[in-house]
Amino acid sequence: MTPHIPRTVRSLAALALSATLALAPAHAQLPSLGEGSDLSSGAERKLGERIARDLYRDPDYIDDAILVEYVQGIWQPLMAAARARGEVTGEIEERFAWQVLLGKDRSINAFALPGGWLGLHLGLVSVTATRDELASVLAHELSHVSQRHIARLVTQQNQQTPLVVAAMILGAMAAGKNPEAGKALITGSQALAIQSQLNFSRDMEREADRIGLGVMTAAGFEPQGFVTMFDKLTQASRLNDNGNYPYLRTHPMTTERAADMQARQQLAGRGPAQPTLEHAMAAGRARVLSHPAVDALRSAVAEAEGPGVAQMPKVRQAGVLYAGTLAAARLRDPATTDRLLARLEAVAAADPAAQRQARLLGAELALARGDTARVLRLVDVESGHRPDLLMGAQAQVQGGQAASAAQRLQTWVATRPRDAAAWQLLSSAYAAQGQALRAIRAEAEARVAQLDYTAALDRFKAAQDLVRKGGGDHIEASIIDTRARQVESLLREETLER
Repeated sequence: MTPHIPRTVRSLAALALSATLALAPAHAQLPSLGEGSDLSSGAERKLGERIARDLYRDPDYIDDAILVEYVQGIWQPLMAAARARGEVTGEIEERFAWQVLLGKDRSINAFALPGGWLGLHLGLVSVTATRDELASVLAHELSHVSQRHIARLVTQQNQQTPLVVAAMILGAMAAGKNPEAGKALITGSQALAIQSQLNFSRDMEREADRIGLGVMTAAGFEPQGFVTMFDKLTQASRLNDNGNYPYLRTHPMTTERAADMQARQQLAGRGPAQPTLEHAMAAGRARVLSHPAVDALRSAVAEAEGPGVAQMPKVRQAGVLYAGTLAAARLRDPATTDRLLARLEAVAAADPAAQRQARLLGAELALARGDTARVLRLVDVESGHRPDLLMGAQAQVQGGQAASAAQRLQTWVATRPRDAAAWQLLSSAYAAQGQALRAIRAEAEARVAQLDYTAALDRFKAAQDLVRKGGGDHIEASIIDTRARQVESLLREETLER
């Protein structure tokens, strides 16, 4: 999946794996499960990082703490189940990134990249009715990674180097933003290659279906979610593709796949997937964030204020009121925002998970208004939850409590060094205290977390210049020198790969 990387992510999501599949020769047959690959796990990780680097830089990449936490609440149990089942081995667990990047694209898309990177469009999140449906998509993509499908493709065709594969995927992303570039790429393909791409991907899809269903079931999700998600995609595949379902291009739906999942779900003997208020609210948030146009926001507010909302099922009410509240805030209509938030809180009152989502939304709105005292009343900075930590830290920095924010953020990044947003906030907290050297170093670490080694090295060198001018302590200076050398090494490796 690719973020609306305007339609780059549309391309990525649909083309990340797809661009690689197009390289397969017409006679290719999918290697059997467990068959060796000439592409090492380390090389695959680097291939994925090369692509992920561009995703981080895309303006449609979004690190929304509330949605990221919700997705992680589904992703982590899937990862644990995949480990327990032996799908994720020790080697690839250690070497691969296993990160899900969100994109603001409203298209229905998700994709797996080499080396454990996954993309998820908010458009897909917004159309799921249950967390089980979302789990089915993530489990399917996880299985593409765990079975190393891209590495197996590179081995099969034996004609293109991993670097060329990366170039193909990045080219597909560029084509999403430049239609003429897309036409040029398509012109170079023959019908036979396109046919082999579809045949090859169907084999992979069946494998990812089967393994993904086992993983999500073992993780405690209802297999019915796989079936209902298939129903949605199958229905969409019967309609003319207007570009909103790029997922179908790289994950072709067939009646056989749908029937197989239905049969496996029935054998599992589990109940239907149940919608929850919390998921409806997450889907409502995704809908607003992926449709930021004024007309779309007004439509969300109008629906929430419509006369029929009270007669809707409670789950539907929660999603509609959440979307309406957030949309009203985006439209800078505080009176409507407060009115809809109060109604949302009433609907969520008896559901702890939904209550928390309403509370976080309230904190977000208070932060936007500069009401830091209210933010700190609504969030629990000691809870260990990322949205609470980040919003609480922002409020503390704005409210003159930067030292407290810095202490908590330091503890957080010590065990989560990939959290670029936390590093950036830590930089702000240090700057607010006049600790310029530490602020610059934290900013550099934020760039490292997003694989932007050039920008990171620039910041580390700025920190070294500050030390030479007499700023900062010896211990911090030593850390900066070490990190600068490490990043220089990473940058050299990146340059050699080009």
